[in-house]
Amino acid sequence: MVADGASRIPLRRALAIAFAAAVLWFGGRTLLAQWEAVRGVRAAHPVQWGGVLFASVLTLGSYAVLIETWRRTVAAWGGAIGYAAAARIWLVSNLGRYVPGKIWQIGAMSVLAERAGVSGAAAVGSALLISLLHVAVGFAVVAASGGTLLAAYVPEGTPLLPVLAALVVALASLPWTLPWAAVLASRLSGRPFAAHRFPPQAIWIAAAGSAAGWVLMGLAFHLLTIAVLGRPTGDAASSIAVFTLSYLAGFLALIAPGGIGVREAVLAGLLVQAGSTSVAEATWLVVASRLWLTVLEILPGVVLLLARPSSRPSSPSAPS
Repeated sequence: MVADGASRIPLRRALAIAFAAAVLWFGGRTLLAQWEAVRGVRAAHPVQWGGVLFASVLTLGSYAVLIETWRRTVAAWGGAIGYAAAARIWLVSNLGRYVPGKIWQIGAMSVLAERAGVSGAAAVGSALLISLLHVAVGFAVVAASGGTLLAAYVPEGTPLLPVLAALVVALASLPWTLPWAAVLASRLSGRPFAAHRFPPQAIWIAAAGSAAGWVLMGLAFHLLTIAVLGRPTGDAASSIAVFTLSYLAGFLALIAPGGIGVREAVLAGLLVQAGSTSVAEATWLVVASRLWLTVLEILPGVVLLLARPSSRPSSPSAPS
């Protein structure tokens, strides 16, 4: 058994390196494709690197909040995981969005969580739940921070209020509908899930954590616009709405790795539609924000993926 376990270590290491190489390929190809556009407009708008650094710190802070939110969701499912191990799992699985097919992110999170000692039900259930909550709460944040901007951009007659109301109702009913969702997920995946009622308090904690994460990332984008263009494109609330809506559009585009292309199109359209930037300024900001966000999403995960983790399962008192 010892020899068999030892033989698996190089294989897992090779798979980790191969996955990192795939992520770097897709992400690097995106950076190279956009670099020529950056060179053409950056001369007119010198970057204020102090502002970029501040925006990056806020974005990393949003990651810290989301990691803790996921930990609490795992605990609500009856699992336990230390913060250091949770951070590694969250950041590494986050790389999956840059490989075509959004399921890689959730799948990587659940597999890595199981290896860290979390039960299968807690690992898969928490990953699915946090993804659903993050999307639903994101739309609620958009409605709360930029309803006027959103109404001006969406074609007249689009039933926004019913859709947003349905999202709120779905979010509020999760403590009662989750057991049926667990049964359905069990039948579709062939894996057992604990079909118990999810504690309502955990739903609100996860929703609050997701909302805080969206707000922090939106504020970071607001600071980035000042650093890139030398002025804001609107108030902080509109920046939160614009960033969140464009990010959600990219996330929900299943065929676009990392939301590439979709997020940029929505972001540029929102900026120009609001009348806050010219087409050239929107293009420069879109390219700069993609480069900035891609580095922040890929670099931490790749570093932690290639770092050798502890072989012991983690616990809240002794994180690995």
